Amino acid sequence: MNKQKIHIVDTTLRDGSHAVSHSFTTEQAAEIAGSLDKTGVSLIELSHGDGIAGSSINYGFSTTPELELLKAAKPAVKNAKLTVLLIPGIGTIEDLKEAEECGIAAVRVATHVTEADTGIQHIQYAKSAGLMAVGFLMLSHMASPEKIVEQAKIFVDAGADYINIADSAGYMVPNDVRARISLLKSSIDIPVGFHSHNNLGCAIANSLAAVEEGATYIDATCRGLGAGAGNTQIEVLCAVLNRLGYDTGVDIYGLMDVAEKNVEPVMQRPQMINTASLMLGYAGVYSSFLLHTYRAAEKFGLNPRDILVELGRRQMVGGQEDMIVDVAYALVQQQKNK
Repeated sequence: MNKQKIHIVDTTLRDGSHAVSHSFTTEQAAEIAGSLDKTGVSLIELSHGDGIAGSSINYGFSTTPELELLKAAKPAVKNAKLTVLLIPGIGTIEDLKEAEECGIAAVRVATHVTEADTGIQHIQYAKSAGLMAVGFLMLSHMASPEKIVEQAKIFVDAGADYINIADSAGYMVPNDVRARISLLKSSIDIPVGFHSHNNLGCAIANSLAAVEEGATYIDATCRGLGAGAGNTQIEVLCAVLNRLGYDTGVDIYGLMDVAEKNVEPVMQRPQMINTASLMLGYAGVYSSFLLHTYRAAEKFGLNPRDILVELGRRQMVGGQEDMIVDVAYALVQQQKNK
């Protein structure tokens, strides 16, 4: 038995929100969060897919305000930490204070991989309020391992409890993960976590590579529900970790039941690697761009693959969803001028 404890972070009610067009109801939030809590996961993340205050024309409106979802979920969460994601520039400290009033215990402050400084005040506020605070570096394939260490140290100095690096585009393969996690783990004195997307079919392999290099917080979702081709599938991940002798502290049968009985019925489509989500990983494009790209492709009569390749070429990052329409329009003009 590997005695290293692996903390499982469930993001079904946050990253999974992308895949259901931010349509979770209060009943679903309470049922899924309560069922997950009974399985022994460490953190349950709940917010709009783009973090608190993400409900907007740019990122997609939530059917139910996330504060109502948090209020509904809180009584059902007895053991895990009810958690929100906050992307500076989308969410503010005032938004975080409102989430506090709903009973959250942790916040993950997510910035682009080279912009950790934009999250300093949010980490510092969270710690002053007694919350667990996590520094979350998105699109980590876009920076070298050395740059990631530099940015992580900004979060460490601000008081973060652990650093999470995210393969937000599902672009990395196991060796990419190993290089980043191993250097980060040897360079800072707080725990390291990892968040994966399955656009190239590598989510489980990448998560295992992260664990083997010392990551102790791993993100996953029921049925892999999430942006793009989805996230690391939690019930599969925990079964594999169990077989390898890692201590996750979770009830694997319970996770299977939550995925089958609570999450699968609310899915709008099977979570799969289709051509467009494969292109997200291949081009290195932020996974939450997928549905926006489909809409733009339909509106302008374009192949979504062409839009995704151009977004990747321009190195668009999370928060630039509004540029997808501009890119589509520019491609149409290029075609007319040929």
